[in-house]
Amino acid sequence: MDVTVRWGGASLKPGDTSAGSEMSFIAETGSGHLLTMDGAPEGGGKNLAPRPMETLLAGAGGCSAYDVVLILRRGRQDVRGCEVRLSADRADADPRIFTAIRFHYVVRGRKLKPEGVERAVNLSHDKYCSATAMLIKTATITHTVEVIED
Repeated sequence: MDVTVRWGGASLKPGDTSAGSEMSFIAETGSGHLLTMDGAPEGGGKNLAPRPMETLLAGAGGCSAYDVVLILRRGRQDVRGCEVRLSADRADADPRIFTAIRFHYVVRGRKLKPEGVERAVNLSHDKYCSATAMLIKTATITHTVEVIED
């Protein structure tokens, strides 16, 4: 897997006074997709895109949601929607790693069994999701599950 990240400020003309304050970055993935990231205004960014750490958290949510939907589909469950809401705490000092991450899954479908959805979430966290497997090394990860009949 390859990704190239380029600083957006590097494309500005020499002498441009905004070059020193711009903190946007463009990531190009090996699969040919682009992702923009930016910093907070107090850090020189312009708040035009997600922060890199927000992107990392979103990646963990996407990785796990992908697993949950795939596991439920393979189990021939009539899953129709999956949403993961994440909230995280970060260390006060640098490096400001995640110290706690809370996942809340809202899974919609027809005749979904709550224990089957919980099993899918547990399999994601315990076996399949590479992102949470890495983040668990520094953060306490917890989850809740809500099943909605569609």
